[in-house]
Amino acid sequence: MNAIILAGGKKGEHPNTIENKALLKIHDKYMIEYVIDSLKKVPQIDKILVVGDKTQLTQAIGSKADYIIEGTGSIVDNTIKALDYLSGEKEILLLTCDIPMITPEALEHFIKSSREKNADLCYSIVEKSLNDEKYPEVKRTYAKLKEGEFTGGNVFYFNPEIKDRCKDFVDKMLKYRKSPAKMAQILGFTFLIKLALGVLTINSIKKKCDKLMNINAEVVISPYPEIGNDVDKISDIEFVEKYLSVY
Repeated sequence: MNAIILAGGKKGEHPNTIENKALLKIHDKYMIEYVIDSLKKVPQIDKILVVGDKTQLTQAIGSKADYIIEGTGSIVDNTIKALDYLSGEKEILLLTCDIPMITPEALEHFIKSSREKNADLCYSIVEKSLNDEKYPEVKRTYAKLKEGEFTGGNVFYFNPEIKDRCKDFVDKMLKYRKSPAKMAQILGFTFLIKLALGVLTINSIKKKCDKLMNINAEVVISPYPEIGNDVDKISDIEFVEKYLSVY
């Protein structure tokens, strides 16, 4: 299978977010290089495609990736563009560029688990206590579900054949993410209320995604918190520098 790394350089909405995270230097390497190096140690991965600022990325990482294509300011559009470039594939691993602590073991576990589920789309999540135990100083956003508190990962297993079914839904969710009323129109008030009360189950989320996108979606609970520890804020840099220095 091939891997796609999203490396767009659009600046975040808050003043302490990082612009063009892929080319942030951590010790002696660009952040995206850590992701690429881990991918290259995963036997299931064949080719690596990076989508972002083609000129800057080519100058920075050269031939470390098999393909580098020009991106846009849209996560969804970049994903579609990369999937179209790798047309004919039956499975794709999709990653963000801002998870420098990701390990080959975490990726292998996710790929193996996703294939066993035989799903169209698999999303990685990490349980709060696991992250707190290994990285007690990291601050993440968690969703309280019936099974526990979880944070989202930054790796997806994807069947490219479903991209057209998912595009509109994902576009709307990103657009309306700060408007509960508009999100409720899509997801339903009952769904959001259960989420707010912490009584929503993982299976009910799966069923909602299946219905709205007409796909078979699954969740992989990863035992590797590195899959969810992304570098988003300036304050995250010190944290990853500390842990990457011991690797």
